[in-house]
Amino acid sequence: MLRYTLRQLEYFVAVGEAGSIALASEQVNVSSPSISSAINQLEKEFGMPLFVRQHAQGLSLSQAGRIMLEQAKLVLKEAEGMMALAGDISGVVRGRLSVGCLITFAQVLLPTVRRSFEQAFPEVNVHQKEANQSEIFSLLRRAEIDVALTYDLNLPADLQFTSLLELPPFAIVDVAHPLSHLPAVSVAELNDYPMVLLDLPFSSDYFLSFFAKINAVPNVAERTKDMAVMRSLVANGFGYSIANVRPVNDRAPDGKPLKFIPLVGDVRPMRMGLLMSNDADSSSVVRAFAKHCSEELIRTGFPGLDG
Repeated sequence: MLRYTLRQLEYFVAVGEAGSIALASEQVNVSSPSISSAINQLEKEFGMPLFVRQHAQGLSLSQAGRIMLEQAKLVLKEAEGMMALAGDISGVVRGRLSVGCLITFAQVLLPTVRRSFEQAFPEVNVHQKEANQSEIFSLLRRAEIDVALTYDLNLPADLQFTSLLELPPFAIVDVAHPLSHLPAVSVAELNDYPMVLLDLPFSSDYFLSFFAKINAVPNVAERTKDMAVMRSLVANGFGYSIANVRPVNDRAPDGKPLKFIPLVGDVRPMRMGLLMSNDADSSSVVRAFAKHCSEELIRTGFPGLDG
């Protein structure tokens, strides 16, 4: 007879991955004493220590704990599969959904889409992770997320992509920039000025490829991995930048105004869409989320991603 629960296994996995009860508590939104109690009960039930207690460094998995962690993940995945199967049979969408989102537009898209999805499907427990493109590939392959909202950048063959929206690139300049009066601007025109590069995996290669096509090398004066920092650097005159996501208002985080100018020439638009493993759409929860995203695009146009 089993004397442990799926919830206890979930807490065990959270602590094992976080390396700390406090961090795991934040991730699963459960008090630290409750998680500590669950771990103690599991260790008592299994008859072995799952963690080595290190007061200065927190917790580290014991040798047995590392083996049990992988098994616990399999058990939880099978349980989620049973929940999805029950949903298919009953016609009710329920279960857990872990959604990833590219960090460059997560702030303007993911909370809105998540809220409307949870309202439409209250029996789905949604978790979210923001990551860069390289991290998204890894998260999907390790089954730590079920689906991701991202760009069609360097997509590997073992993952499937469904396009939702095409986003053309544009230049961002401060209002005093010599090109700020133009209705459109070319890469050749930008190349005479310093650049603030959004330096994220694959994204930076995409932006720099525009210059390679005209045999030019941009003057990269500043690099940042943060969209908000990039806009503030531009607004304060450190250089222009290029992006595909336009914020809801034309101001940097520090309040200074910005100009967004369409980029013309041989500049490929990026497509934003859903990325998942090749068998992920067999899940009723993932199918419901994909359908919901398509419907939300038609209904709202995804404010903040209007290019």
